[in-house]
Amino acid sequence: MPIVIDLFSGAGGLSLGASRAGFTVSTAIEIDKHAMSSHIFNFPQTVHIQKDITTLSGKDILSLSGLSKKDVVGVIGGPPCQGFSSIGHGNVNDIRNQLFVKFFEIVSDIKPTFFVAENVPGIMNKKYDEIRRTAFSKIKGYTLLDPFLVNASDYGAPTTRTRYFFIGYLKSKKISNISLSDFENSKVSNDEKTNVFQALEGLPANIKYSSKCSGLRFLAKEYIPTNHIQSNFFYQRVTDMIPDGIGNAEYVEKYKQIRIVNGCIATKHSDEVRKRYSKLKFNQQDKISKSKRLNPTGFCPTLRAGTGADKGSYQAVRPIHFKYNRVITPREAARLQGFPDWYKLPDTIWHSFRQIGNSVSPIVAEKILSVIYQKLIL
Repeated sequence: MPIVIDLFSGAGGLSLGASRAGFTVSTAIEIDKHAMSSHIFNFPQTVHIQKDITTLSGKDILSLSGLSKKDVVGVIGGPPCQGFSSIGHGNVNDIRNQLFVKFFEIVSDIKPTFFVAENVPGIMNKKYDEIRRTAFSKIKGYTLLDPFLVNASDYGAPTTRTRYFFIGYLKSKKISNISLSDFENSKVSNDEKTNVFQALEGLPANIKYSSKCSGLRFLAKEYIPTNHIQSNFFYQRVTDMIPDGIGNAEYVEKYKQIRIVNGCIATKHSDEVRKRYSKLKFNQQDKISKSKRLNPTGFCPTLRAGTGADKGSYQAVRPIHFKYNRVITPREAARLQGFPDWYKLPDTIWHSFRQIGNSVSPIVAEKILSVIYQKLIL
């Protein structure tokens, strides 16, 4: 299987999509120790490098990975987006913005057949023109496609999360020409789309806060292949499709045998908060918490990550369940982002939501990288 390296891997959304598309994720690089722990747990055969990527060159990464340039077919990654995000300060000089440039420097060093970078829509703001120009100037000999905007719901995930993708490839005998229409044609049909109500099917829902809750819960007994209401496309991706060597063997085996999942942890709400939530209609926002009630027949809005420890560890606003007067659980957030039930989440709410909010939807990643895989001349 062709090898890719995942820069800024986070918990592994892009890695999982790449694995399902047919690639081997040989190496993952991530500075956050908690996200790296999640990646290690779910990708036990990948080489993991927990370092500040600004201290690494492409040569360093190859050496630490035990690879040569000829081994690597693709470099993928989602450079940190906080500096570009429209909900942030929009500071052009935010030091994190330079990590987008660093991605392309590493591509230039390694010279893979293709690369895929993902980021928030804000990166296309005119004030970041110079950052993009600098980044693109690092790569020579690549055909760079026009950046294109992806709405996750168009590709089968139950969320309207929108992100720009930056894709380039070397003109060589190793890959056929790629066009934007190839990605446009990979969108799912209306029958393959899954709304919020369908996406959360089978998960334990009427759960209450408990300080002793482990987060482990059983899926509904009636949640079986012959009886599910989700699209087959979505059902397969959240219950099965486990690539070889991916997933923690013990956790996956328990999931298969007794249909148990983790991350079913309720947030503690006061009676006053629950009372306010009870009065909200679908898509209506609570004036104090700013949380919106999910519409069961619609898609989930973009899930936010919140801030890191260096920025105060603030929690992001979380959607309110369409039926129960509480915000969604980490496992529900994972479903809405397109992560499978057999993918183990962190044991805490904060780390789970942060990693899910920072991740690329595995469903979108699979769709995008499948187009590229099909263009490879193996």
